[in-house]
Amino acid sequence: MAIAPIDPYPLPRAADLPANKAAWTVDPRRAVLLVHDMQHYFLAPFPEGSEPRTGLLEGVAALRGSCTRAGVPVVYSAQPGDMTPEQRGLLQDFWGPGMSASPGDRGIPDAIAPGEDDTVLTKWRASAFHRTELLDTLTAQGRDQLIICGVYAHVGILLTACDAFAHGIQPFLVADAMADFTLDYHRLALQYASARCGVSVTTATVCEALTSASTTTAGRVS
Repeated sequence: MAIAPIDPYPLPRAADLPANKAAWTVDPRRAVLLVHDMQHYFLAPFPEGSEPRTGLLEGVAALRGSCTRAGVPVVYSAQPGDMTPEQRGLLQDFWGPGMSASPGDRGIPDAIAPGEDDTVLTKWRASAFHRTELLDTLTAQGRDQLIICGVYAHVGILLTACDAFAHGIQPFLVADAMADFTLDYHRLALQYASARCGVSVTTATVCEALTSASTTTAGRVS
């Protein structure tokens, strides 16, 4: 049940995004960035040097850089690998045994690797909220927005967005900083989120919001 190779496809751009029902905007004082499952095992099915892999990595790097500069906490989710059948649970029936614990599977690319101040959560199920400290992390810091990037859009990212919504946290799905098995699945995730639980945005929109807010704050202080 290994993940099959993924054919290249173009990442959605601003003109491709579905209409958002909610009018939420990113606020660096309220937001946390979640880099979702960007491990070698999950990236391996994407061909090197082509979309969506290239744009995905560029988008995640841009978001992480902007969030760090704006003082927005950065959280990573990462599966531990070598899960026992008991730990794997029903995931086994759909996805098989999953990744190994070797760095070649569970590692994160150097270009987007966690920094000293970033948080890495061990992830056990599709939603990054299940059996992790994600909700506690948001609550402890008084944050109620979650910017989500990574893989896979219609699986863990969408379920994480739904859980965020259920906990009163506004999820933002960054359309060109995530990827999926196909463009159709990618679009499905964005359409559902925009209509039912979150807001679809682009990397540029998020980075501009963070930069604008930081500039405004700096101007008030001076």
